[in-house]
Amino acid sequence: MDDSAVIRAERLTRRYGGRTGFDAVRGVDLSVRRGELFALLGTNGAGKTSTLEVLEGLAAPTSGSVRLLGRDPFRERRFVRSRVGILLQDAGFPMDLTVGETATTWARTVSRPRPVGDALDQAGLTGRERVRVRQLSGGERKKLGLALAIMGQPEVLFLDEPTAGLDPQSRRHVWHLIDRLLATGTTILLTTHYLAEAAELADRLAILHRGRIVALGTPTEIAATRPARITFSLPTGTPFPELAGATVTVDGSQAVLTTEDLQQTLESVLRWAGSEGLKLHDLTARPASLEEAFLAIAESGDGQEVAA
Repeated sequence: MDDSAVIRAERLTRRYGGRTGFDAVRGVDLSVRRGELFALLGTNGAGKTSTLEVLEGLAAPTSGSVRLLGRDPFRERRFVRSRVGILLQDAGFPMDLTVGETATTWARTVSRPRPVGDALDQAGLTGRERVRVRQLSGGERKKLGLALAIMGQPEVLFLDEPTAGLDPQSRRHVWHLIDRLLATGTTILLTTHYLAEAAELADRLAILHRGRIVALGTPTEIAATRPARITFSLPTGTPFPELAGATVTVDGSQAVLTTEDLQQTLESVLRWAGSEGLKLHDLTARPASLEEAFLAIAESGDGQEVAA
């Protein structure tokens, strides 16, 4: 385990209901390096929120150890609070305050607040300062939570589903904000149900399933644990040969090949088509995606740890 990590958990467990209760987190080890974006993904009920709350210092672990900026985030909350920003899924804002009043009030609670107008602009709320919170859409309330999370110019930023409920344009705006924060050296731990978002943003990620980390590495490394896929259309009744290292399925005119070596298999397919004088229609060849790896874990309960 990296002792210099900004966020570090060793053999982390969290139980609900005492000795006979339920273990939501079962022996999690992870480390987040300074300046990286680490995505924590999980199937429903995987223990993602329970893990995140302990890492943030909002709850104590049942056993194991957690360090945030080298300190126990639960017992030494005063030290970490001024250096950490947190975006919760549901922030619970006072409904009668305006956006500007909410942000100004929050700015008074942090030691190094950025200008309120700047924080609101960064989050995409320019021109909404006088609107009451109750009048905001769900996506705008998410943006307000993001503005408050970055208000104190945190060294470490926890983002729990930061783009949930946002339209595609607003989601891209948040992505650009995240890129700017990373460029200034902010360390970000993000949770999301949008796997394309994790693949786009994360330097590394972990997938939780049934309270354990079952995959750990870069998005590319985790996707590579699943086979690549080649598809094309054949004239009906055309026989297709077996290929070494590939699984071939032909259903009518549709051929689907899965393979661990995309380039070699694709070369074999094209050589065969050339020798037969065939033109392969609707030909696609692509590596596996993070979504496919995630769904395989969700459906089978199995996972393969990938060393980053």
